[in-house]
Amino acid sequence: MAHNRIDRINEEVHRALSDAMRTLKDPRIQGLVSITRCDVTGDLRFCKVHISFLGTDEDQKNVIKGLKSALGYLRREISQRVNLRYTPELIIVPDDSISNGVRISGILHSLNEKERSSDDK
Repeated sequence: MAHNRIDRINEEVHRALSDAMRTLKDPRIQGLVSITRCDVTGDLRFCKVHISFLGTDEDQKNVIKGLKSALGYLRREISQRVNLRYTPELIIVPDDSISNGVRISGILHSLNEKERSSDDK
């Protein structure tokens, strides 16, 4: 039963953060930045926010720095949108799932091209 409650809170925090991210005006936070997952601890004190970004490593570092500087604003937005006794402290964690998917897709594409070129011969 408690697991369902944590899942609902994860979804609510994810939705609130996604809405709040749209209003950020930090120039470091640009490009395709998305929240892939939010994991709130069982005591609701901490929340790991998994951020995915498509770009170079330097751009990703700038996005993480920009988000870390906006943690106070993001936490306040969560407190206003999600009805919890305590607002969880946010921990930004980079998520490489999108870049890994792009890399795997590129590898599969190159293998298909090699297979097609060998079939043409």
